[in-house]
Amino acid sequence: MNAIIISSFGGPEVLQHQTVSKPFPARDEVLIRVHAFGVNHAEMHMRKGEWDEYHPISGLECAGIVEFCPSGDLAIGTKIVAVMGGIGRTRPGGYGEFVSVPLTNDLPVETKLSWAELAALPEVYCTAWTCLFTVLDLKRGERLLIRGATSTVGQAALNLAVDAGAIVTATTRREERFEWLKSMDAVDVVREQDGLDEYYDSITPALPQEFDKVLNLIGNRVLLDSLNLTRPGGRMLQAGWLGGLAPVELFNPMVEMKPGQGSKDFPLSGIPMQEIIQKIEAGKWDAKPARVFEYSDIQNAHRALDSHNTKGKIVVIH
Repeated sequence: MNAIIISSFGGPEVLQHQTVSKPFPARDEVLIRVHAFGVNHAEMHMRKGEWDEYHPISGLECAGIVEFCPSGDLAIGTKIVAVMGGIGRTRPGGYGEFVSVPLTNDLPVETKLSWAELAALPEVYCTAWTCLFTVLDLKRGERLLIRGATSTVGQAALNLAVDAGAIVTATTRREERFEWLKSMDAVDVVREQDGLDEYYDSITPALPQEFDKVLNLIGNRVLLDSLNLTRPGGRMLQAGWLGGLAPVELFNPMVEMKPGQGSKDFPLSGIPMQEIIQKIEAGKWDAKPARVFEYSDIQNAHRALDSHNTKGKIVVIH
């Protein structure tokens, strides 16, 4: 089969098409013919050699059809979305024409969305759902701060949190995006900055600004002030590294954290992907990809990723 390989560490030009062996699924796996996949910042860090582990065939997610399922749990031809698990570091990913994925890591779906539109969903909505409702245990009426809300996961989290009845404050470093986030029903939008806790203290010194839950997608750089913005008894989750991978002193949680999503402890079956797709099909949320590239144009897809200026999901189609 054809696959996109990280031939060496570096810029987008190191992504090369090569012929490799077609994977054969184990009994508890499914072989997927990939029709499209989303492009993620984690794949950029792997391409650059910034993570301790990576697989030459990258790709955290995909959308496609079942090619073969040894257990018979899924019929051949079933439309499916999947995430690789382990943050895509330890097994071949969606950049190949075919990929074997554990049955716990996939979700069969029924949809009229295009392959490009469908491929924009699995990683961001599975991640956002798990962050909000499995880890943060978000409840109706709680005050939630999303740091990095214009990222793809941030947008998905904003949609899901508002839909669940949370009161959401969003941050972005670009003030021209304030009104856009408010149109998505964020009750307040503030400029993302280091020392955000000190900013809130300066504008409301008599009433400290604290949130029930904080979703930090910026990363280590704002970890400590995100903790300070969380009320006693609340929860703060760091689930992104938009601000870079520089560690907090000698500790880097991206390297140390254990994979969970898609494992036996966190099967994707708990995520209501079909319900999410139906809301998107009905026009309740806009989840269309910002840029769509052909499979042969993977290098330009990664150039767009490196620009940090796409305002949404990048998808590659076969």
